[in-house]
Formats: sequence, C-alpha cells, structure tokens
Amino acid sequence: MPRITIRDWPPYSPTDQNRRENTIVAAKLMMNAALTAPSIGGIAMTEGEIVYGEEEQEEIARKMEELAHEREAWRHMFLYEAVMARQADTILLLGNTRAYASPWKGECGLCAGRPDCSFVYENRNQTAGIIDNTDRRSDTLVQGPLCTAFAHQLGYNVGSALMVAVNLYIDARPFMSIGLGAQKLGYCRNSAIVVGIAINARAKCEPSDPAVDYHLANLDRAIDSIRGNVNQLSIRPATGKEYRPGDPAKKR
Repeated sequence: MPRITIRDWPPYSPTDQNRRENTIVAAKLMMNAALTAPSIGGIAMTEGEIVYGEEEQEEIARKMEELAHEREAWRHMFLYEAVMARQADTILLLGNTRAYASPWKGECGLCAGRPDCSFVYENRNQTAGIIDNTDRRSDTLVQGPLCTAFAHQLGYNVGSALMVAVNLYIDARPFMSIGLGAQKLGYCRNSAIVVGIAINARAKCEPSDPAVDYHLANLDRAIDSIRGNVNQLSIRPATGKEYRPGDPAKKR
C-alpha cells in the first residue's frame, strides 16, 4: 500500500508538496463557502481564483514589492506582506464583480450619505444609467468610487471562507495587498476589488508573528545567508585536500 509522507522541509520537495496539496483542497472548500455566503439581494457577484506554485506566487510577491515603492505610505505593509505571499502554501483570491459598474440601487445611503446611487453615477462615464467599465486607468490602488454595499459584501464572502479554514484547522489570513498585487497581474479580472487569503499548514504561521524588518529578516533570507557563508561556519572547511586523507576529523 502506498505511503504518503508529509514534512514541511525541504521546501517544494515531494514530502512538502504532499503537505501543500492539502491546502489546495482547503482553498476549494473555502471558495465554496465564499460563493454560498449571504449575498445582497440574492445576486451573484463573487469570483475567485486559487494561486499555487513557486513561480506564480513569486510573480504576485514581486508586483507587491513594486507597488511598495510607489508611495511611502504603502511601503511597510506591502514589503512585509510580499514575503507572506511568497511563503504561503496557497493563495485564495476573492473578488466582487459588481461594485464598480453595477450599483445596488437599494437607497441604502452608504455612498456619500445620499439616499440613492447618484454619487457613483456622477463620478462614472455612463449613458442612461449604464456605466462604461472599459476605461480601467486609475491613479489609486482601487479604482473608485465603488458601490459601497457591494464592496461591503466582499467581507461576508471572506468571512465565510475563513470560517471554513477554522474548521479545517488551516491557518488563513486575508490581505488587501495580496489581492491588489494579484489584480494588477490580471487575476480576478472581472472584479472591482480583490482580497487575497494566504493559506498555510505548517507549525509556524509567519503572518501572525513576523520579525522586525520582515522583508529583510525572514526564513528564506536567513537560509540563503547560511548557504553563502557555509565555509565560514566550519560546516565544510576548505582544507585544500581530498577529504579521505585530509579530513581533520580523522585526527581527533
């Protein structure tokens, strides 16, 4: 009978991949919860994508690092959380598809305190109440204004997904920064606003307790530093001789 061995080291080894695949299953179940969360007006407005793999996560992390240096106010959060995107086992992206171009029209008063959707329509190119969503240029991270009721709806979707993570004993934390970085790369392309959930199944969940200057002092950087100084650590002393006759340990 085949054996499935699970360990979290070395990264991306077969035994580590077995562990990571568990988080993909969890992400799919979390997606189900997001889709079946209470929805305003009973209207479908949620989309999601599951991102998994070293190259795919690295691409999102680098986009987050790029955004970090565009404005000082974003720098700290985006640099720290880029590491978390890179080190996550799986990323679940959740987005709302109606907040930009399809306001609720429920007279909720959430947009600028008005009892209608006039604030959104006044700040959008529209004809006869049909908003043109083909112009996707924006000077801000999120292109607004958005329908506040539908943007708020995304919180119910994320919350439902996180409740499943709790019941599956999976570490999961939502990040606006991961969602924004992924959205800039074309993930959840129909959504006005996207949240990324970093999912982990390991003993130490880095997002819950990051080190100071986490973009510089993290596990990947520490390991790379050790690899670059292996001779100085006397792990493999350079004796200049072939190891059989010249190994100093033989003389002890």
